Formats: sequence, C-alpha cells, structure tokens
Amino acid sequence: MTEAADVLVVGAGPTGLLLAGDLAAAGVRVTLLERRRHADANLTRAFAVHARTLEVLDARGLADELVALGRTAPVVGVFGKLELHLHRLRTRFPFVLITPQYNLEGLLERRALDAGVRIVRGAEVVALRQRDDGVEVETAGQGSFSGRYVVGCDGVRSAVRRLTGIGFPGRSVVRSVMLADVRLKDIPAEAVTTNSNEYGFASLVPFGDGWYRAIGWVAGDDRPDDAPVTAEELAGLLLRVLGSDYGMHDPRWISRFHSDERQAVRYREGRVLLAGDAAHVHSPAGGMGMNTGLQDAVNLSWKLAAVVQERAGEQLLDSYEQERYPVGKQALRVSGSITRGVLGTRRSGRLRRLRGLVLPLVSRVSSLTALGERLLSGIGIAYPAPRGSHRLTGHRVPDLRLAGGRRLYEVLRDGRFVLVTRGRPVPESEWLHIAAPAGSLRSTLLIRPDGHIAWAAEDPDTGQLRAALDRWPVAVR
Repeated sequence: MTEAADVLVVGAGPTGLLLAGDLAAAGVRVTLLERRRHADANLTRAFAVHARTLEVLDARGLADELVALGRTAPVVGVFGKLELHLHRLRTRFPFVLITPQYNLEGLLERRALDAGVRIVRGAEVVALRQRDDGVEVETAGQGSFSGRYVVGCDGVRSAVRRLTGIGFPGRSVVRSVMLADVRLKDIPAEAVTTNSNEYGFASLVPFGDGWYRAIGWVAGDDRPDDAPVTAEELAGLLLRVLGSDYGMHDPRWISRFHSDERQAVRYREGRVLLAGDAAHVHSPAGGMGMNTGLQDAVNLSWKLAAVVQERAGEQLLDSYEQERYPVGKQALRVSGSITRGVLGTRRSGRLRRLRGLVLPLVSRVSSLTALGERLLSGIGIAYPAPRGSHRLTGHRVPDLRLAGGRRLYEVLRDGRFVLVTRGRPVPESEWLHIAAPAGSLRSTLLIRPDGHIAWAAEDPDTGQLRAALDRWPVAVR
C-alpha cells in the first residue's frame, strides 16, 4: 500500500530535518525518508555553524541551546596568515560556533518530531515517478510513499537527483585528505588550530566533549580514499605543520576522503526539488557546506508550505532556484578559493613566498576583510530584487528591536511574515504579524519568514501597502 503525505523529504541530515520541521510546523503533512537505520554520530564531518545559520536557528528557538553545546570562535584564520574578525559582524552571533553536526541534528530531530514529522528509517529510495498531481517514491524495505512534492536532501550521491535525471557536473579538487576523531594530551590554546606550509595542511577542531577532529593533507598526495592511513602518519603531519602533535592518541576512527566541487544544473524538476549537498557540494574549507544547505531549507520551506496550502501559485517555487542557485555557486567559489590558496601554493615556493607577503597586507584592508567576513558568515547574502524596488528589498534583516521589548527573530518563530510599521493600516492574519519598531527605524518593512525583506517603502499609503501584500502569501484580503 502506498502511504500519502503532502511532502516527502528524502534524507534526515541537517537540511532534511530543518525543512521537514518547518513544513510540519506550518501544518503540512510530512514524511521524512532516511536510508540509514541508525544515525552514526562518529562519521559526522561538519562542525562549523556560522552566524547566519545561528540567526535562522534563533528564529526557531534553537540557537541558544546549540551555542551552549559548543565553543565560539570570534576570530578565524584563513591560509594561516589572514584573520577574519567575526566579532565585528552586526548580529547576536558574532562568531563561528564549533560543535559537531550530531548536536545540531539532535535538536532538529526533536523539533521535527514535536511538530508531527513522521521519520521512516531504513527507507532507501530506489524508484521515483512523477504524475500531474504528485510523486510516488519506492523504497527498498519500507514500501512505497506518495506526496504532492518530493525534496531530495539526500547528499552528494542523491538518489532523488539521479532518478529525476538532473545533471551534477563538476570535479574533484583535492584527494587523500586524512580525517580522524582523536584524543589529545595537550590542549591547543585556540578554538580552531590550523596552518599550512610546505609539508601540507593540518587542522584540529574541538567537539567540546574531549574529542577533536583532526584533518590533514600531505602536499602532493593524491592516493585514493581506500588507501591505508595510520594514526602515526597523521600525527607526523600535525607535528610538521602545527609544530606539535598535541599528544594525539586513541583515534575512534580514521579514514581518507576526497572533496568535489559540483552543482546541480537545476534545483527543481516539476514536483521534485533539491536542497543541501544534493544540490551543491564543495570543499569543506570555510565550513560553508552544511550552512548553505540549512539556508536552502529555510528559503524553500515557507514557499513550499504556501503552495501546498494553496496560498500561492506554483511560480513561487521557481524563486527558490532563482535565489539559491547563485548562493550555491558563490559557496563553491569561496570554498574553492580557500582550498586553492591553502593547497595549490604547496607546489610553488615563489607563490608561497608571495602569499606570505600579500595576505598580511590584505588583512589590513578593512573593506576586503569585511567582505570575507560577510561572505563566510552568510550575513552578506542578499536576493535579487525587482527593478525599481527599495534598496533594502532582498536583504537579510538584522535582529531588530520591536516595541514591547521583543526581538524580530523571536517574532519570526511562528513562521509568519512580519510587517514592521509605525501604523496599523491592515489587520493581522494567520500568516501576517504586525509589529512596531522600538528604535528610530522609519522604513516600513515586510519581512519574509526566512528573515529577508520582501518589500520596503518610506511612508507608504494604505493602497501601496495592500498592493505589496497582495503579491505575497500573507492571506490579507
């Protein structure tokens, strides 16, 4: 028998869990299909949660709990010479949070279950058929499922992407990176200890529970993923690159991996959409992968909910790819630049010396480092606005103080649009909350559930405001 839902989400990683939880919280029936029968915390790769991701988690009441589980790093090093001062960002979270992916997954899974998501594990997708009114998915071991829409959040080897026939062009950028979770006898002073030199690249990142993620690449090494790797080899690289192996011992697992740069040629095919690593994958440099996927989910969830509930037409889903495809492409460029800067110069002593001279100069140019800080953190992401729009349209909104002592991101927790205005020219609705600013803000802002500005104006009259609201699924009539 085929089980029906409004939306089938495939993949119970961070992206899938956040998307499913958002949809269910909005009243959408969601089934989440996961190939693995049990989550394996030891194999998690991601550990960096950037400021913009913490903001959207704050809009779901999860950020403070997650921050308490990790360690904050207000300054991060790039290439071993260039420092990005995240403490200068205008946000409640002026840092990168270091915490293992499984901490975030635990919070997101709890939220999804509380919202009513049905999670089916051991459900490997093996077939997918689109119809005019929905999609049917067949799994190995758990039967068939149907939904009005399917979202593939099932990673770089996405079955949903493959079965839908969406291309995933790209290439490998680095091979034979060693990865391990280890204990240390000597504790590093920095939250993230990283460096690169003529011997290669190495990094140590704390998980906060006594375990450290050790990452290393030997200059010029391109052995395949299944080549043997030993703790002694990794410890020796740490010593040569970081100046100490910090008494590394007792690895609970160790392996090699390679890093690809790939992006799906499109994020939507009819009633099938892609998000996270299923849509884009790139070097782990900069820790942007998981963060970009989570922000895909935040962009898509409110749009998909509005379409499923017939508050908006299908064309709203087209804006998901229009807005997120350039962001995915940008993440590939930024992470690729970091990777090539760290690894590519190993082959040339002249380039290495040039980098040593140039990067300290770049770090003193505030406009350049500020751009890097905004790109890496996600704070600088803005979406295209229609011609003639107010200059703020499409931009992310900082956590405004509102009348009554509330913060904007607290108000966003109910998944509604927020109209920030000093008047009350329209009534509140199920999908629109009206709030007054606490400070000197004069612009009227219509803020989307993902924290970006849908529309803005200076002193609009009621007719202009109603015309703007009619373009968005806020149910004000």
